[in-house]
Amino acid sequence: MNEVCESSEAPVKDSDSPHLIEIRNLHKRFETGTASIEVLKGLDLTLDVGDRVAIVGQSGVGKSTFLHILGTLDRPTTGRVCFEGADVFALAADEMARMRNRFLGFVFQFHHLLPEFSAVENVMMPGLLQGRSRAEMHERASRILGEVELLARIDHAVGKLSGGERQRVAVARALVLEPPVVLADEPTGNLDPKTGDHVAELLFEMNRRHRTTLVVVTHSESMAEKLGTTLTLLDGRLVELGEESGN
Repeated sequence: MNEVCESSEAPVKDSDSPHLIEIRNLHKRFETGTASIEVLKGLDLTLDVGDRVAIVGQSGVGKSTFLHILGTLDRPTTGRVCFEGADVFALAADEMARMRNRFLGFVFQFHHLLPEFSAVENVMMPGLLQGRSRAEMHERASRILGEVELLARIDHAVGKLSGGERQRVAVARALVLEPPVVLADEPTGNLDPKTGDHVAELLFEMNRRHRTTLVVVTHSESMAEKLGTTLTLLDGRLVELGEESGN
């Protein structure tokens, strides 16, 4: 296993890279006036194609911060995040944005949809930003909205949908381009148990069908169990069940 990933101009596929994602010695520190708070303290993690990982831990320990760095929505203080062998934080801002759009799908607890647009328009957006045609993206978006059982609602403004429907639109948006990696931050946190189970199953089905790598921050014990691998963020590092006590 490579202990340090290499930088390159763009995160293109490298058959010699042993992991899909490598995170090395990740630190994140926040400065608040005269105080300095370090939430990530030398965190390491590797992820491979098709992995399903739950990230758990107490509130305020930095789970969302970690997910945002993994998704390049925030930068680490020090350390590397490499996709297919390339250090993504060595890229220029426009290159990083293109990589993020091609490589990652995001599902947040608060769906961050555009309320003035319809469900299908929201789901089309990632592909339109890539320069794909409206016809292609309308077909893709309609198909995946059908898979999340919202075909009858595709032309409704998302502001008029229920909370569960909006979250399913957000899942469809994350999955419409079949990204290699989906990052989800409490994707079922604001949903009733039945709707939450349905949203979780959509993510699992994408993992089974396309070997999508899933990284999910969750407080749901049942969802963590279904994901299989559970890592606890403890004192700024990720540890597996049993390691917390030194076993």
